[in-house]
Amino acid sequence: MFLSPKHAPPPAVPVHPTQHAPACHCQAPAPVRRTAPTVGVIAGGAAVVITVGVVLTALLVAVTAAAVSVAVVAVVLRALLAPPRQR
Repeated sequence: MFLSPKHAPPPAVPVHPTQHAPACHCQAPAPVRRTAPTVGVIAGGAAVVITVGVVLTALLVAVTAAAVSVAVVAVVLRALLAPPRQR
């Protein structure tokens, strides 16, 4: 073709027919231990735990504030609706 690039053929790699695979397959290479993903998982898990803790604490504070305000309203209404006591 007119616009196709012209490349030189790759050099031939000599193959040695005398090299054979090892006869014993009883020893497999030891697996490589990687610690970087474990550190990432631990850091991600810690971030999730901290986030959930902050959210639950905020919800607890909101529920507490609502309960206190309802209690104050109940006391004020009780004082306003109760008949005055005679001393």
